[in-house]
Amino acid sequence: MLTVDYDRLYLEPGMAVLDLGAGFGRHAFESARRGARVVAADFAFNEMESTRSTFAAMIDAGELDEGTTHVGCTQADGLGLPFANNSFDRIIASEILEHVPDDLGVMTELCRVLKPGGIIAATVPATLPEQICWWLDDGYHAPKVVGGHVRIYTRAELTTKLESVGLEPTEYHRAHALHSPYWWLKCAVGVTNDSHPLVRLYLRFLTWDIVKAPRITRLADRILNPVLGKSLVQYAVKA
Repeated sequence: MLTVDYDRLYLEPGMAVLDLGAGFGRHAFESARRGARVVAADFAFNEMESTRSTFAAMIDAGELDEGTTHVGCTQADGLGLPFANNSFDRIIASEILEHVPDDLGVMTELCRVLKPGGIIAATVPATLPEQICWWLDDGYHAPKVVGGHVRIYTRAELTTKLESVGLEPTEYHRAHALHSPYWWLKCAVGVTNDSHPLVRLYLRFLTWDIVKAPRITRLADRILNPVLGKSLVQYAVKA
């Protein structure tokens, strides 16, 4: 399930892409499918091992061309990226900035390794859905949860911080409106209570929606995203 809109990322074959906070690789895989040269980076070593294995399986299955595909996975800290200045044409930083106390430090590093004229897509939890989660259960966020969310962004705060490190905000949108009620439900019954019947039922619905992508739920998502979209996706250009 993708959060970033590739039509707004303007990704072209052969471009160098950094997926920071790649996790298990959803955006890295899509970027590779589109012909980009991809580096997936995350602080979690086990997730990078899984992503590397999935890339190998995609090549073995013929989903990616072994002769032309250029992908790599590395463990990395966003405050000290192991890349030269101006290394990447596109950067995706999906749902990581809300976890980092020094988010300006990470943004500075991302700007450093982005080429002039390059585009970054930064996604964070949207304000209203996130505020409801924090209100319902303090087990959802820091300081009670180590590594949890440390702030709630407004779009104004996010764009101001991006501008302060040398990035020019451009387009934005919201995504995953149907996921907001799922997280509210989890927080209402206890965010770690995955066995609750209602939580399990809603998760089955989301899994069905992701796999089948029926028109009715895609339409509902588009209608509800401007208000209830769980993620805010902000694009910015390096001058």
